[in-house]
Amino acid sequence: MPRRAISVTLEIDNVTWLKGRAGATGESVSELLDQIVTGARQGGRTGDARSVMGTIDIDASDPLLDGANAAVRSVFDTSLGRLLAAREGGATHRARPRTLQKRRG
Repeated sequence: MPRRAISVTLEIDNVTWLKGRAGATGESVSELLDQIVTGARQGGRTGDARSVMGTIDIDASDPLLDGANAAVRSVFDTSLGRLLAAREGGATHRARPRTLQKRRG
């Protein structure tokens, strides 16, 4: 594959680590960095996997989320109503007219 030179700014500790690892494997820092990025890209992971388990509370009276659609629609309609009211009310302030400053020469 063709390669392209880029500039990368890294923390000093990361540069030291890359140089040490590249030296130990007999590769250049560029080759090592390319392998790391290729591995991450092909692996489909961009970071540590994280779980959202336990971060959402489901109402015990609605375990199958039968009322979820209505609840979300209500919150959305309320939010949209605020947006429309703000637009209809217009601006409550007036901008001062801009004055041009004379150049001193």
